[in-house]
Amino acid sequence: MGVAGLGRMGSAIAQRLIEVGHEVVVWNRSAEKTKPLAELGVAVAASPKDLVGRAELIITLLTDADAIDRVFGCDEGLLAGSVAGKLFVEMSTVQPSTEQALAQRVAAKGAALLECPVGGTVGPALSGKLLGFAGGAQADFDRAKPILDQLCRRVELMGPIGSGSSMKLAINLPLAVFWQSFGEAYALCRHLGRDAAWMVELFAETSGAPNVLRARGSAVAKALQSQDPGSATFDCDSIRKDLRTMVAEAQALGFSLPLAQQTLTVFDQASQAGWGGRDCTELPAYWSTKHSG
Repeated sequence: MGVAGLGRMGSAIAQRLIEVGHEVVVWNRSAEKTKPLAELGVAVAASPKDLVGRAELIITLLTDADAIDRVFGCDEGLLAGSVAGKLFVEMSTVQPSTEQALAQRVAAKGAALLECPVGGTVGPALSGKLLGFAGGAQADFDRAKPILDQLCRRVELMGPIGSGSSMKLAINLPLAVFWQSFGEAYALCRHLGRDAAWMVELFAETSGAPNVLRARGSAVAKALQSQDPGSATFDCDSIRKDLRTMVAEAQALGFSLPLAQQTLTVFDQASQAGWGGRDCTELPAYWSTKHSG
């Protein structure tokens, strides 16, 4: 089993695969990120090409379309050697057209591609409770499903290549907008002076509260009180990247996403103010502290 791309999610998925008994080989452009896994005895490939030579199924979690192009297409890339019969499971959050173009390149080399971006952050990844949105051929999905079932509490084949990406962008949009909407809502009642944890708990009881507020409410409350909510699992700059991808995909489909576009504008401002690396649970604090007394 190979894993290429050891950001927060890639590292967590690699750890999960190890814990459920797989022999895992990893690669990352920055060798520094391979060290924690190497210290656990995980094999580290010298290049993407080397990774493919040592695994039959390769999971990729890469930053964006440019990173996918580089890692698959460079001289020592994933497609540089003999890949016939290999299965690539591509989990990056990108536009459907990126996965469709990649699938053609993979097929031309005699291999197969299944896209399967996932919903969830590091915690669900470590415990095998992600949501998977697959796109591709039924046979490729069936081949990957035993592995995906170990990573996901639910995984669905949405349709052909590109369908999984469409669904991933769709499910991420309400969550991204929520962080801004909650910041605005809190700004309206911050002056009441109630304890932030109590206020978050009250919001979590309302009809407008998403699951994430119930699951991560304590972290949100800490951020609202200018306390450290813990290490970032999905930061502001990552949300900005996803929002840009959503807006671009809507434009490709012939319409706009005004809520997503406005949220992106606010998060761009937050990033410029130094919030780019802060966790999503901290983003409501950006607006509420900036615009309330």
